[in-house]
Amino acid sequence: MCLLCPSTESKGLPASPVLQGPNELGDDGSGLRPVLSRCGWGNWQEEGCRRGMTREPSVLAPGSVTTMGRRRALTNSGGWPRRTSRQDIPMFLRQSPSLSLDICCPVTAPRLQDAGLPPTAGPPRQTSITAASESTLQLPEMSLLLKKPWESKAKGLVLGALFTSFLLLLYSYVMPPLHPNMAFTTSETAAPCSPAPSEPGTATPVNGSAGGCQPRRDIVFMKTHKTASSTLLNILFRFGQKHGLKFAFPNGRNDFHYPSFFARSLVQDYRPGACFNIICNHMRFHYEEVRGLVPPDAAFITVIRDPARLFESSFHYFGSVVPLTWKLSSRNKLAEFLQDPDRYYDPSGYNAHYLRNLLFFDLGYDSNLDPGSPRVQEQILEVERRFHLVLLQEYFDESLVLLRELLCWDLEDVLYFKLNARRDSPVPRLSGELYRRATAWNLLDARLYRHFNASFWRKVEAFGRERMVHEVTELRQANERMRRICIDGGQAVDAEAIQDSAMQPWQPLGEKSILGYNLKKSIGPHHEQLCRRMLTPELQYLSDLGANLWVTKLWKFLRDFLRW
Repeated sequence: MCLLCPSTESKGLPASPVLQGPNELGDDGSGLRPVLSRCGWGNWQEEGCRRGMTREPSVLAPGSVTTMGRRRALTNSGGWPRRTSRQDIPMFLRQSPSLSLDICCPVTAPRLQDAGLPPTAGPPRQTSITAASESTLQLPEMSLLLKKPWESKAKGLVLGALFTSFLLLLYSYVMPPLHPNMAFTTSETAAPCSPAPSEPGTATPVNGSAGGCQPRRDIVFMKTHKTASSTLLNILFRFGQKHGLKFAFPNGRNDFHYPSFFARSLVQDYRPGACFNIICNHMRFHYEEVRGLVPPDAAFITVIRDPARLFESSFHYFGSVVPLTWKLSSRNKLAEFLQDPDRYYDPSGYNAHYLRNLLFFDLGYDSNLDPGSPRVQEQILEVERRFHLVLLQEYFDESLVLLRELLCWDLEDVLYFKLNARRDSPVPRLSGELYRRATAWNLLDARLYRHFNASFWRKVEAFGRERMVHEVTELRQANERMRRICIDGGQAVDAEAIQDSAMQPWQPLGEKSILGYNLKKSIGPHHEQLCRRMLTPELQYLSDLGANLWVTKLWKFLRDFLRW
């Protein structure tokens, strides 16, 4: 039989098809299950059909209805029911062999007229089927409605748990120990570096511009943060590649598990007694561990910077990974921090070392030491004894002239382009009172800088001021020639404007503020290799030299995928 949907009949509309059958249908007088109560195929907008189905009426063409937000063809071209697969009958109906379905009444004519379509002509026809029949009429697909919601939730929880476990495993491998202030010494202290007989001996003379010195090839560069150290790193990479030297690279990352102290075991392919020519990646310095990897005559060098400027650069570059800065709400977070740094700073906070005395920390000392402690001056003098040259970022060209003198290198060996430079910040630079506050906040670094600023100019005096002026001019002219030869457009560009992915520098989390370069398309064969090497960013150059960077590359992949 054909039942009339009460809600439809009460509106004076023609009947819509409904379902009836023993056992499976309700006894509430309407002849329908609660899911289907007061609901015809042409009236899915009715209140009884809103669970899992479209809530608003749809304009239907002849031969279609809306079911669970989907349109399914139910009628033939004449507007009458057509035969379809048994699979379209819901499971709870198929499971009753005695169920008889009477389906009648085409899609209502008034609705078709509202849509601007001609009403269906001819009397309605009635077709009866059984759920056990293999040849059935198409019914609304209700299986999704009956699916248990916990199944999809369970799948999401399982996938989330697996992904979280993977991240925790990666974090435990990548992140340093919880106590970066604790230094450890490798147990193989009895097996120091043993240079091969073919390597330079320990009797390298003091270098000068006059002939007679031999280029020094054993170098330890203590790479500090935000001090133009990436530019100096490129110089060392080029020199080592040119002469086939052996680098001590980190294993898996582009740093030696910073901020943990350096240990020999962190070196890629390390074996007791192994000897290296150049160590130059980021580390937290541990002199005894480093000394055991290089010949006794190795040159130790580092670079420092005005502490207030370094703090400003570090704050902007690393701020997104220092949770202590997340509570700062003003546009100029740096100024807000310097108004009351003790309010925001916690020495035990995650990545807190980026916010105070970063030079002291990188050099292996306690960055929260009382500035009045006698240990501060003792440690500064210890740095002076251990390092042959401390370069100044503010006088980079003069520093390179002194470095060239120390190492007895050619002019071409110290040519450079500024790498890893940050785009100018919209926030004004520190000045006046804020500059003084930043200096006072980084007082250990300020004392270190004052000491080596004074010693630097004593070295310049010993070198000769007129000679220094001449060699600086020569260096700058050579750099300018290479700029015209190598760089497309003659200057650094934003990351979005870099055309070659091999020239893309590493960017801080959440922004693209580091500039890079485009290599000219037409460069003479004499300069092509040098130009490319001078412009290659740190990570790409490390890969070219054979460093294993799987952790860094995985992190880069995740950042690119998540668009961080």
